[in-house]
Amino acid sequence: MRLLLDQGLPRSTAAAFQADAFQKDAFQVSDPSLSAEHVGDIGLATADDKTILAYALNRGMVLVTLDADFHTQLALSGARGPSVIRIRIEGLNSTELARLLTRVIQRCKDRLDSGAMVTVTETGVRVRSLPLVRA
Repeated sequence: MRLLLDQGLPRSTAAAFQADAFQKDAFQVSDPSLSAEHVGDIGLATADDKTILAYALNRGMVLVTLDADFHTQLALSGARGPSVIRIRIEGLNSTELARLLTRVIQRCKDRLDSGAMVTVTETGVRVRSLPLVRA
């Protein structure tokens, strides 16, 4: 699974996520398919939300953000992807965020692989499959 970390998240989270210790703890073996990039490291620091979503979709990445706008865009568009993890916990440092992401992926991997909007709060994780269907 490849993650794209949005602005507002610590850049150092990408390195922390990829560190062997986190991958081995969560997945029992070091998994080379797990990776993370920060938008600031790939020239997308000032890109608009649509550009970031398209980048993640075209590269098969899961977008990780603090921003509710990505969930809104996916909901309104009826898109099947990319999957987005919205973190609603403030003040996480890069190590804490990397560990949290590892746990979320462990719990939601199948849903993220097939297209989902995930919201993470201090009290739990909510997952909604994409596309959202209006009643």
